[in-house]
Amino acid sequence: MKVLMVYPQYPTTFWSFNYALKFISKKAALPPLGLITVGSYLPKEWDVKLVDMNCEKLKDEDIKKADYVFISAMTVQRESSIEVIKKCNDFGIPVIAGGPLFTMEPDTFHDTVDYFVLGEAEDIMADLVKDMENRSVKRYYVKTTFCDIEKTLPPRWDLLNLKWYASMSIQYSRGCPYNCEFCDIGALSGRVPRQKNAKQIVNELQSLYDSGWRKSIFFVDDNFIGNKNKLKRDVLPAIIEWQKSNRYPFTFYTEVSIDFADDDELMTLMSNAGFDRVFVGIETPDPESLKEANKYQNIKHDLEKSIRKIQSFGFEVQGGFIVGFDSDMPTIFKRQFDFIQGNGIVTAMVGLLNAPRGSQLYERLRNENRLRGEMTGDNVDVMTNIVPKMDSNVLVNGYKTLVASLYNPQNYYKRLKEFLSIYKAPKFIKSKISLPEIGAFLRSIFVLGIFGKERKEYWKLLTWSIFKKPKAFSKAISFAIYGYHFRKVAEKISKPSKTRKRIPAT
Repeated sequence: MKVLMVYPQYPTTFWSFNYALKFISKKAALPPLGLITVGSYLPKEWDVKLVDMNCEKLKDEDIKKADYVFISAMTVQRESSIEVIKKCNDFGIPVIAGGPLFTMEPDTFHDTVDYFVLGEAEDIMADLVKDMENRSVKRYYVKTTFCDIEKTLPPRWDLLNLKWYASMSIQYSRGCPYNCEFCDIGALSGRVPRQKNAKQIVNELQSLYDSGWRKSIFFVDDNFIGNKNKLKRDVLPAIIEWQKSNRYPFTFYTEVSIDFADDDELMTLMSNAGFDRVFVGIETPDPESLKEANKYQNIKHDLEKSIRKIQSFGFEVQGGFIVGFDSDMPTIFKRQFDFIQGNGIVTAMVGLLNAPRGSQLYERLRNENRLRGEMTGDNVDVMTNIVPKMDSNVLVNGYKTLVASLYNPQNYYKRLKEFLSIYKAPKFIKSKISLPEIGAFLRSIFVLGIFGKERKEYWKLLTWSIFKKPKAFSKAISFAIYGYHFRKVAEKISKPSKTRKRIPAT
């Protein structure tokens, strides 16, 4: 059996890091974890090939040689998915589609996809493989309950060219205990967090190590700290022990909720394990908008104190922010800017409020006849699939101004310096600099220090870092490169919006 796995292309987005990847000679930020996990359930004697379109071109010959094409994607990859499926249709090769996009929008692809895997795939794969071997594949394979992820097989790293990626991915848990109105995680993964055990995680780390990986790893969990007791009791001590025995080959980053700041023991353990970055859904400093979004975990906390405390434990706090809530007034743009700038949140992803299918917001706005279609999935796209209460022109123009202001070199470098001034480099960070890092530094001098709009701020930061924060010098270079990407994305946002064909809401 010949199976071609295809991961569609991402557009240039906030998290794609397209402009930054060129500095380190990488092709993509992260690998397609879902596909390489599914690959572990296919018979070893099958001929399985993976094409990540973010790294290489999909060739017609690869499609024609396949008995089946597997495709998995997220909402932001919708347009590329449509193109891939059309190619497969043209060549008469059957498509088996799964993952978030197809699970939430099977109707969008009803006339083009041959077979659907809806829901989590682990418990479905045995039946699917058997039916593929018998050439009797069913139209739908539906899993309405959530699987036991302690039985999930480790990913097939051998399907990847590891040299193409800036970071690797591992999943420890699925689900989130919170119930934010705009979020579809409850529909996709449930509100009761499920975790792998410590042995599984250590085995996955070891398998990545054995494959030759030595850089950062993203724990892709929607909320890594959903079960704090298990983390503190079993998982983090096991990771710490493994890291120490292997001389800390990895650094980690993940997503957490703001109550991370409440647990000093947890923050200490995560820092000791090698975590140095956490993404937090802060959303907005406006309490009324937080209530509207059902984001009560944020209302209960002093957001500024919580952010500062997390930073003091050695973590960079990356923040997610939203404008366009029904409660938002035109003053929200200035409030968001002041909050982000004042708290040294260097990486601040700000998006217009959108309603993903499967969220409570989607259902509410559909009932209010305020849906414009399906969302694009691009967090920094100047489009929203809802009819906002704020005047649309005020909302869009305010949003563009906010993002442009945040990533104006002077403002960006100011809050970067603010963060680095309190940043404590983890003890496990190695002082030895790799050749790719040297290459990235030299490219940054050329692109940012000589020709870049930020060249004045760039040299001021480097000089400050050398004399005031020498241990954070490499971090300063990395942030300068990230800032270049964010600025380019901000410039893209400020351009007139292109008209796109909307997918109707259902």
